[in-house]
Amino acid sequence: MIAIQGAQIIDGTGRDPIRGAAVRIDGDRIVGIGPVERDDQVIDMAGCTILPGLIDAHVHFGLTSPIGPMLAKELSIAERAANMFAVCEDTLRQGFTTVRDTGGIDWGLVRTVESGRIRGPRILCCGAILAQTGGHAHYTSPNECVHEWKSRELPGLATLSVICDSPDQVRAAARDNFRRGATFLKMNITGGIISLSDSMDDTQFTVPEIEAAVLEAQARKTYVTVHAHNNQGIRNGIAAGATCVEHGTDIDEELAEEMAALGVHLVPTLAVMHIHARDFDDMSLHGDIRERFSGVEAKMARAIKVATDAGVLVGSGTDYVGPKQDNRGLEIALRAEIVGAMQAIMAATSVNAEIIGVRDRVGTLEAGKLADVVAVDFDPLAEPHLFGDSGRTVLVVKDGEVVRNDRG
Repeated sequence: MIAIQGAQIIDGTGRDPIRGAAVRIDGDRIVGIGPVERDDQVIDMAGCTILPGLIDAHVHFGLTSPIGPMLAKELSIAERAANMFAVCEDTLRQGFTTVRDTGGIDWGLVRTVESGRIRGPRILCCGAILAQTGGHAHYTSPNECVHEWKSRELPGLATLSVICDSPDQVRAAARDNFRRGATFLKMNITGGIISLSDSMDDTQFTVPEIEAAVLEAQARKTYVTVHAHNNQGIRNGIAAGATCVEHGTDIDEELAEEMAALGVHLVPTLAVMHIHARDFDDMSLHGDIRERFSGVEAKMARAIKVATDAGVLVGSGTDYVGPKQDNRGLEIALRAEIVGAMQAIMAATSVNAEIIGVRDRVGTLEAGKLADVVAVDFDPLAEPHLFGDSGRTVLVVKDGEVVRNDRG
């Protein structure tokens, strides 16, 4: 058995920290939390805090190259693949042992990680984003014909979005995503920040179109999550049966109550707003997009507060794009400023596990769960802002295998 001990253990359930004990592991499973036994192989993390493996519920591993050159087809498949592999490994080293990819990759990258050929977190993916013509994730010049978008696909590696403009086209696209390894579906039902042909105030797809995706997901015993910033778009998604909302920038008290009553979850994405508003020039994006970032982080923070107060299950996602994705813990640090450190930690562990459908396997340090364990060299309850420094992660264990140990 392996026993990991530190100054304290935060188990992801919301209970008070445990001191004077160790997380005990047998193979790929957690045996429990308790005293070290005589024959245990001890990993001593004295002075550190032990946590469950972290979960990022909104990543884009297919968008790990510079966005402008990628969309302009200036990068080779080899270069794009190399960037994906690098970000996969770095994400794991940061302590994120599970991620939900919300648009771009399919079975190819998932299988490559699962096979052990590259190191990375456990990945759940939706395949290509379902987008309408001219909608968010249809990132193209107005001079390009619609049919040319399909030529950007890299099956088995990255296909950002599939364009569909009727319930039948949505249904076919959903089925193809499942054929190519998707475990849930993602649909863009409002405009977005980094697209040129729509506004964040726009709604996209009709309720019957969204419902077509929901019915296909239900047939597979899974769900649809929707990219949505404005409240009318969110209401369209809820009416069609979507059970998770990404971003949710404009959510107010009335809508939060509706979401709570229907069991609809929220995954906000503060870090991407914070980083890209600050480092916009590094993103290779059109200059007109800069002003769209203004005020979004503050609105999203308010949406988190009202959703939490209403009883909505609120997860945690970064939504980083581009090659620089080296501080995913910033999302936890920013969330702590709104709801407190323990709630922010739970959002990135047990709450995310519930939202993405893996609570039976990960998210807490409990007997029978997969042995995903992280140690940080600070007290997360006293100094949650240090989650924003990935260098403070000193131990990462995934499935019982030590993949990082800075203490030797």
